[in-house]
Amino acid sequence: MIRDLIVPLTVAAVTIYAGHAFAQGAFPAPLPNGQMAPPAASSPANDSAFTRGAAPVSGPGFGGAGPQPPRVLELGSGQGDFARDLVATHPTVELCGLDLSSTGVAIARRKVPGAAFFQQDFTQPIAIPDSYRGWATHAVCSEVLEHLDDPAAVLVNVRPLLAPGCRVVITVPAGPMSAFDRHIGHRGHFTPDRLAATLRAAGLEVADLRGAGFPFFNLYRLAVVARGEKLIHDAAAEDGRRLPLSARATIQVFRWLFRFNRHAGQRGWQLVAVAREPGSSPLGRAVG
Repeated sequence: MIRDLIVPLTVAAVTIYAGHAFAQGAFPAPLPNGQMAPPAASSPANDSAFTRGAAPVSGPGFGGAGPQPPRVLELGSGQGDFARDLVATHPTVELCGLDLSSTGVAIARRKVPGAAFFQQDFTQPIAIPDSYRGWATHAVCSEVLEHLDDPAAVLVNVRPLLAPGCRVVITVPAGPMSAFDRHIGHRGHFTPDRLAATLRAAGLEVADLRGAGFPFFNLYRLAVVARGEKLIHDAAAEDGRRLPLSARATIQVFRWLFRFNRHAGQRGWQLVAVAREPGSSPLGRAVG
């Protein structure tokens, strides 16, 4: 799942496990009406096997020598799954999650009572307590920007929450959009150049950017595109029916193939970037 990527990425700040990709349901972003996107639980990309064997690229660590614990801001916190996994492995981390969906925020608060979650439309002025201004030493923005008409403007809007030197992990989809992508509110997918330009237009420094999942995640995405609106009907089914045997067999094949994806370069259709808020990192000193 995407959490198998994002947790170690955040922990390492600039460590990339680039052999990961996922369907929308792994980290459901809110639809324009504030509801949660339907999960795609049967997707082979929602499987930790997709992350195995990825070669890390080391960088500055998560656990600095200073007395201040890392403070992680999650932009698009969904139902709190990432937050739950992060605090389970790093219980001293302070975490704040923002999400458009009030339902998702309520679920996240129950799931991770030690973290702070707020309902927030990223296109509107930030309305959370002022104590979070310049607060985050690390941030995660996973599968959010593709839902926005002006992603750079949204990043500019949330930058006041970032401390100088804050490391920001971003994931977005690349490649062609499927009918299901449009159904769950995707406004556009990214290329590496577009993502880099978006981050720089927002005033962030790009530390690393790559495309994970080549070639088999790309092939899987083409299969999703080819399935068209049938996938929408599959995700919306509420009668408990199982997928056809052929579809289940295909999913298992892709789960196995994902182990052989390339983890470097920019040809994969799951883009992963690490950006940085200009300035010196506040880890190791108190922030007033």
